[in-house]
Amino acid sequence: MPGFNDQSNGEQANLDAILKSSTYRIAHEDPDLLNNNAMRGVRMLLEITKPDLDLETAGVESTIIVFGGARIVDRETALKGLEEAERCLSENPGSSTLKRQVAHAEHRVVLSRFYDSAREFARLASQHGQANHKQCHGCASHVIVTGGGPGIMEAANRGAFEAGCRSIGLNITLPFEQHPNPYITPDLCFRFNYFSLRKFHFVMRSIAAILFPGGFGTLDELFELLTLRQVGTKGSMPIVLFGTEFWTKLVNFDYLAEMGLISDDDLDLIHFSDTAEEAWNFIRSQTLAEPEES
Repeated sequence: MPGFNDQSNGEQANLDAILKSSTYRIAHEDPDLLNNNAMRGVRMLLEITKPDLDLETAGVESTIIVFGGARIVDRETALKGLEEAERCLSENPGSSTLKRQVAHAEHRVVLSRFYDSAREFARLASQHGQANHKQCHGCASHVIVTGGGPGIMEAANRGAFEAGCRSIGLNITLPFEQHPNPYITPDLCFRFNYFSLRKFHFVMRSIAAILFPGGFGTLDELFELLTLRQVGTKGSMPIVLFGTEFWTKLVNFDYLAEMGLISDDDLDLIHFSDTAEEAWNFIRSQTLAEPEES
């Protein structure tokens, strides 16, 4: 009976179309829905909740934020870059662009010491919070958290990695490629779409912050942290600026106080350090709730 078969085929085709329709998908399994502009609030809630749950499961009780320039590299890499820049200039000695590249390469060699310092600081903090500190099984304090990228971020994650300790990376989706550095603990590396929520998780468990030389991103994070401290939102969290000469040349904090734009007491929100050990000892003295055993 052709009519019957035609009807059966039509019903089956319609049923197939129903099952394939986006409207038939369970809401949380529908990528088109989740990526719709109307669902921005839901996506933001997910970015708040997912890392929080994972960090809680991992037993991360407190963190130390490490910020600094993504363009700062280790000394060996910096020296190789300088050698290459000088070679290029020797082949075209009249190039002003190549001369500038050589100057930048020379600066990177000088700045490479901050890579080593960030690496050493992270090792000290991580060993205290995860290796030598009495704690419940699986819990950790003073866990290093970075933006998860290269430069100072890599150095800090690397210091924790080399100490056999965990560390966190909070990566961000950018218009250009940014990959996590290879030293982050795999199940503590998160990728964000929203800068504001990434900032939220930087601060959420933090008990201290140390900032190495860096560019716009580092300065953005610095002044946000100082504002949170100034208005009392972040309690007594110590903020360490590593590299006294760099920071005092870059920002004249005393002038801000002199002009009355900040109070003299606001200057106490900042502590300058020039060695990894001194920076760690200061943070340790400000964040330990319990006395050390002899």
